[in-house]
Amino acid sequence: MTRIIDYGNLMHRAMRGLIQDVLNDVSEHGLPGQHHFFITFDTMHPDVEIADWLSDRYPDEMTVVMQHWFDGLEVTNEGFSVTLNFGDSPEPLYIPYDSIRTFVDPSVEFGLRFETQDDDDDTSDAPEDDDEPELETKDVAGKAEIVSLDSFRK
Repeated sequence: MTRIIDYGNLMHRAMRGLIQDVLNDVSEHGLPGQHHFFITFDTMHPDVEIADWLSDRYPDEMTVVMQHWFDGLEVTNEGFSVTLNFGDSPEPLYIPYDSIRTFVDPSVEFGLRFETQDDDDDTSDAPEDDDEPELETKDVAGKAEIVSLDSFRK
């Protein structure tokens, strides 16, 4: 059997480590300046913990905003817990990193998107369980660019 380097999973691990580092910093020092996060996650992930009324309202995915008010941010190696306000009702959430689909900080136009093969209409020879991470970056002219690992495949 030929051994291959699984760059897709290595990139996902690195990108989720970046999210963990950012959230650790925020839990220790708060959000600096105008920074804030839009975090979209899979509400059906088996380790996600949200109120029943939220999972009923968002049966597939949910986007939360960490900006002006959040409480009890605790970051672990597997995910993070935080209490957010939903219409004057504080609700605790636990979001594992593996459930995150996008992590965006619009204040600096930075975003990460985690795509699974199921999300693609492409019928390439890639394994079905292969996740393809994408990294949104800004070039010096201020134009957003999506860099996908698919562009480097032969």
